[in-house]
Amino acid sequence: MNDDDRGAGPEARPRRADARRNEKALLDAAAAVFVTAGVDAPVRDIAAKAGVGTATIYRHFPTRADLIIAVYRHQVEACADAGPALLAAEESPYAALGRWIDQFVDFLVTKHGLAAVLRSDSAGFETLHAYFLDRLVPVCAELLGAAAAAGEIRSDVEAVELMRGVGNLCIGADTDPGYDARRLTGLLVAGLRVPR
Repeated sequence: MNDDDRGAGPEARPRRADARRNEKALLDAAAAVFVTAGVDAPVRDIAAKAGVGTATIYRHFPTRADLIIAVYRHQVEACADAGPALLAAEESPYAALGRWIDQFVDFLVTKHGLAAVLRSDSAGFETLHAYFLDRLVPVCAELLGAAAAAGEIRSDVEAVELMRGVGNLCIGADTDPGYDARRLTGLLVAGLRVPR
């Protein structure tokens, strides 16, 4: 089900543009709070960041699991959309790859709490993981391919390898507030450069 199909039935109407914008603002705020405070952050903090009351969040997302899953899907789509946009906007494919990896790191730091929320629903977790791979591996592969074709990075790195390496470097952010996953993944991406 996509965001516009909620409540689909014989007399279901498409959601209004302002309702979709409000939900996007809530998801952006929740993602930002989750990155800094984890998925157990108080709903009031998310509401404050979004500039709404807590009742508005509960109206859109009745449970914390609903909110976390919606943020997960929202961030996957944001990462997927960012790849081509960064390739078009950045001065080089390598710069686009670096910026995309930063966004991917923010997503992964948020995602770490998802497993605990979905522990009792392994089928649901597997579905979300397959969705994550289907949407993001091709984007990462496109960025790697463009940077390799430009002669900026080595050409023998697979998207899944890089994504797994980035994921492993993000794990420390769960337990150490001083852990800088972006810095470590930046070092990894720098290691892809072709010596000049």
